[in-house]
Amino acid sequence: MRALSLASAIAVFAGLMLAGAAVQAEETTAPPVRNCFSITDWHGWRASETDKDVLYIKVRLHDVYKVTLTDAEPFLRAPDVHLVSKTWGPDTVCNPHDLDLKLADYHGVTTPLIVKAIQKLTPEEVAALPAGDRP
Repeated sequence: MRALSLASAIAVFAGLMLAGAAVQAEETTAPPVRNCFSITDWHGWRASETDKDVLYIKVRLHDVYKVTLTDAEPFLRAPDVHLVSKTWGPDTVCNPHDLDLKLADYHGVTTPLIVKAIQKLTPEEVAALPAGDRP
């Protein structure tokens, strides 16, 4: 009977050690970084010269976000177009669903743009952009 109690105690001890190691591993894992920005901090945009489904937006002074659209839009680089962005609630952009974009010209024609992905570029990635793609 004593051998059974000793075995049970060892099993409980081993379980506690494994649980402690798992908790410690969770504590050392950094939470995912949410790169959000406010629409009011958006200060310009530029369509990619090579990728017809990509545009870059400048946020604050030095941040650049790459916005990938679901479809190529041939008129993104037309001289008489601008982007229209609507907000539904908070003006914070954290994921593709937070951007409701339309491409509009000065004649009143609008084309909806569906955002597939949004990614904050690192300073190195911004520096590597061709001059014609920088917002």
